[in-house]
Amino acid sequence: MSESSFNRTEPYSELTVFEATPIPTAVVEARNIAMEDLPALFDATFSGLFPALAEAEQEVAGPAFALYTRQPSDTVDLEIGLPLASGLRQALPLGEDVIAIPSQLPGGSVAALTHTGGYDGLGEAWAGLMKTAVDAGHHPDLPFFEVYVTEPNPDMDPADLRTDLYLTLS
Repeated sequence: MSESSFNRTEPYSELTVFEATPIPTAVVEARNIAMEDLPALFDATFSGLFPALAEAEQEVAGPAFALYTRQPSDTVDLEIGLPLASGLRQALPLGEDVIAIPSQLPGGSVAALTHTGGYDGLGEAWAGLMKTAVDAGHHPDLPFFEVYVTEPNPDMDPADLRTDLYLTLS
Protein backbone atom coordinates (compact mmCIF):
# COMPACT_ATOMS: atom_id res chain seq x y z
CA MET A 1 0.00 0.00 0.00
CA SER A 2 1.29 3.46 -0.83
CA GLU A 3 0.11 6.64 0.86
CA SER A 4 0.94 10.10 -0.39
CA SER A 5 -0.08 11.75 2.89
CA PHE A 6 -1.11 11.07 6.45
CA ASN A 7 -4.53 12.62 5.86
CA ARG A 8 -6.71 9.52 5.54
CA THR A 9 -10.51 9.50 5.71
CA GLU A 10 -10.89 5.86 6.80
CA PRO A 11 -9.50 4.64 10.13
CA TYR A 12 -6.74 2.02 10.29
CA SER A 13 -8.76 -0.79 11.92
CA GLU A 14 -5.78 -3.17 11.81
CA LEU A 15 -2.02 -2.79 11.54
CA THR A 16 -1.26 -1.22 8.15
CA VAL A 17 2.29 -0.84 6.80
CA PHE A 18 3.04 1.41 3.82
CA GLU A 19 5.70 3.56 2.19
CA ALA A 20 5.07 7.19 3.03
CA THR A 21 6.07 10.34 1.21
CA PRO A 22 7.52 13.12 3.40
CA ILE A 23 5.06 15.96 4.03
CA PRO A 24 6.20 19.56 4.68
CA THR A 25 5.07 20.97 8.02
CA ALA A 26 5.16 24.02 10.27
CA VAL A 27 6.01 23.03 13.85
CA VAL A 28 6.88 24.27 17.29
CA GLU A 29 9.76 22.24 18.73
CA ALA A 30 9.76 21.49 22.44
CA ARG A 31 12.35 19.66 24.54
CA ASN A 32 12.05 18.10 28.01
CA ILE A 33 8.38 19.01 28.37
CA ALA A 34 6.62 17.46 31.36
CA MET A 35 3.58 15.39 30.38
CA GLU A 36 1.27 17.58 32.48
CA ASP A 37 2.45 20.66 30.52
CA LEU A 38 1.45 19.23 27.12
CA PRO A 39 -2.15 20.56 27.03
CA ALA A 40 -0.98 24.16 27.61
CA LEU A 41 1.75 23.74 24.96
CA PHE A 42 -0.78 22.38 22.43
CA ASP A 43 -3.17 25.27 23.16
CA ALA A 44 -0.44 27.92 22.81
CA THR A 45 0.86 26.35 19.60
CA PHE A 46 -2.44 26.01 17.78
CA SER A 47 -3.92 29.32 18.94
CA GLY A 48 -0.94 31.05 17.29
CA LEU A 49 -0.16 28.69 14.41
CA PHE A 50 -3.45 28.85 12.50
CA PRO A 51 -3.56 32.67 12.24
CA ALA A 52 0.20 32.92 11.50
CA LEU A 53 -0.07 30.41 8.65
CA ALA A 54 -3.11 32.22 7.22
CA GLU A 55 -1.25 35.53 7.33
CA ALA A 56 1.77 33.92 5.61
CA GLU A 57 -0.60 32.50 2.96
CA GLN A 58 0.40 28.92 3.77
CA GLU A 59 -2.20 26.25 2.96
CA VAL A 60 -2.83 23.70 5.73
CA ALA A 61 -2.97 20.22 4.16
CA GLY A 62 -4.42 18.09 6.97
CA PRO A 63 -5.11 17.71 10.67
CA ALA A 64 -2.80 18.67 13.52
CA PHE A 65 -0.15 16.26 14.76
CA ALA A 66 2.51 15.65 17.41
CA LEU A 67 5.78 13.99 16.36
CA TYR A 68 7.86 12.45 19.16
CA THR A 69 11.62 12.50 18.59
CA ARG A 70 12.56 10.36 21.60
CA GLN A 71 10.87 7.74 23.72
CA PRO A 72 8.69 9.54 26.32
CA SER A 73 9.54 9.25 30.01
CA ASP A 74 8.52 11.86 32.59
CA THR A 75 9.24 14.35 29.83
CA VAL A 76 9.00 14.36 26.04
CA ASP A 77 10.81 15.92 23.08
CA LEU A 78 8.38 16.64 20.28
CA GLU A 79 7.26 18.75 17.37
CA ILE A 80 3.66 19.99 17.37
CA GLY A 81 2.28 21.32 14.14
CA LEU A 82 0.34 21.19 10.92
CA PRO A 83 1.06 19.64 7.51
CA LEU A 84 1.34 22.13 4.65
CA ALA A 85 0.66 22.01 0.92
CA SER A 86 4.14 23.48 0.37
CA GLY A 87 7.17 24.07 2.56
CA LEU A 88 7.30 26.92 5.06
CA ARG A 89 9.60 29.62 3.68
CA GLN A 90 10.59 31.23 6.99
CA ALA A 91 10.15 30.92 10.74
CA LEU A 92 6.91 32.42 12.04
CA PRO A 93 6.62 34.10 15.46
CA LEU A 94 3.45 32.84 17.18
CA GLY A 95 3.53 34.82 20.37
CA GLU A 96 5.48 34.98 23.58
CA ASP A 97 8.74 33.09 22.87
CA VAL A 98 6.96 30.62 20.54
CA ILE A 99 8.21 30.25 16.96
CA ALA A 100 7.02 27.91 14.20
CA ILE A 101 9.76 26.48 12.00
CA PRO A 102 9.78 24.34 8.84
CA SER A 103 9.98 20.57 9.29
CA GLN A 104 8.37 17.48 7.78
CA LEU A 105 6.49 14.31 8.57
CA PRO A 106 8.84 11.44 7.72
CA GLY A 107 8.82 9.35 4.59
CA GLY A 108 9.76 5.70 4.34
CA SER A 109 8.28 2.59 5.87
CA VAL A 110 5.51 3.38 8.37
CA ALA A 111 3.11 1.27 10.46
CA ALA A 112 -0.29 2.77 11.29
CA LEU A 113 -3.23 2.04 13.56
CA THR A 114 -6.19 4.17 14.67
CA HIS A 115 -7.11 4.91 18.30
CA THR A 116 -10.72 5.89 18.95
CA GLY A 117 -11.39 7.45 22.35
CA GLY A 118 -9.98 9.95 24.79
CA TYR A 119 -6.38 11.08 24.82
CA ASP A 120 -5.92 9.34 28.17
CA GLY A 121 -5.97 6.05 26.23
CA LEU A 122 -3.12 6.96 23.88
CA GLY A 123 -0.39 5.37 26.02
CA GLU A 124 -2.14 2.01 25.91
CA ALA A 125 -2.85 2.42 22.18
CA TRP A 126 0.84 3.12 21.47
CA ALA A 127 1.88 0.05 23.49
CA GLY A 128 -0.57 -2.03 21.45
CA LEU A 129 0.76 -0.68 18.15
CA MET A 130 4.38 -1.35 19.19
CA LYS A 131 3.58 -4.92 20.25
CA THR A 132 1.55 -5.65 17.12
CA ALA A 133 4.29 -4.26 14.85
CA VAL A 134 7.05 -6.25 16.61
CA ASP A 135 4.91 -9.43 16.63
CA ALA A 136 4.47 -8.98 12.85
CA GLY A 137 8.26 -8.89 12.41
CA HIS A 138 8.70 -5.13 12.02
CA HIS A 139 11.39 -2.99 13.68
CA PRO A 140 9.97 0.21 15.26
CA ASP A 141 12.14 3.30 15.07
CA LEU A 142 12.00 7.00 15.87
CA PRO A 143 10.29 9.32 15.28
CA PHE A 144 6.68 8.30 15.81
CA PHE A 145 3.68 10.57 15.61
CA GLU A 146 -0.04 10.93 16.16
CA VAL A 147 -2.46 12.74 13.87
CA TYR A 148 -5.51 14.26 15.57
CA VAL A 149 -8.14 13.44 12.93
CA THR A 150 -11.02 14.66 15.09
CA GLU A 151 -10.65 18.26 16.23
CA PRO A 152 -11.48 18.31 19.94
CA ASN A 153 -13.97 20.74 21.42
CA PRO A 154 -15.22 21.21 24.98
CA ASP A 155 -18.74 19.91 24.25
CA MET A 156 -17.78 16.62 22.60
CA ASP A 157 -17.71 13.12 24.03
CA PRO A 158 -14.02 12.02 24.29
CA ALA A 159 -15.13 8.58 23.07
CA ASP A 160 -15.68 10.20 19.65
CA LEU A 161 -12.06 11.34 19.23
CA ARG A 162 -10.02 9.67 16.48
CA THR A 163 -6.23 9.72 16.57
CA ASP A 164 -4.17 7.94 13.90
CA LEU A 165 -0.89 6.55 15.25
CA TYR A 166 2.15 6.29 12.94
CA LEU A 167 5.33 4.39 13.79
CA THR A 168 8.38 4.68 11.55
CA LEU A 169 10.06 1.35 10.81
CA SER A 170 13.76 0.65 10.21
